[in-house]
Amino acid sequence: MSGQSTRRTVLKGAALAGAAGLGVAACSTESKLGHAQVPTPTAPVTLGAPDEVPVGGARLYREQRVLVSCPAKGQYKAFSAQCTHAGCVLDKIENNEGNCPCHGSRFDVTTGKAVQGPATVPLPEVPVRVENGRLVAGPEA
Repeated sequence: MSGQSTRRTVLKGAALAGAAGLGVAACSTESKLGHAQVPTPTAPVTLGAPDEVPVGGARLYREQRVLVSCPAKGQYKAFSAQCTHAGCVLDKIENNEGNCPCHGSRFDVTTGKAVQGPATVPLPEVPVRVENGRLVAGPEA
């Protein structure tokens, strides 16, 4: 009987070690941007008039997947509005935090920093400028 007990103990230990290894592998293979493969505009996108973004606040351009904040009059900062956890597009801004509707991640709209998980990686910054009286986000053409 002691041979069977030892064999069972070894098999149980191997099964537990294998399961633990799978858990570690699953966590470590996730990229920093989760499922968000291309989180920023890859071409310039026109957003709207600069005065649509309140000074000290932010505006979400959901269709273009961009979030723009205005820390001071005439100054703009933009971030991808695609959550770095699973790639969902943010759905609203409340209390200067962008909200991800999929898993509840929240991001500071002035820095892009993740302030509530599961996302831990900040929103990527996007170049933004005023051209012909309109905000344009993304790389220059």
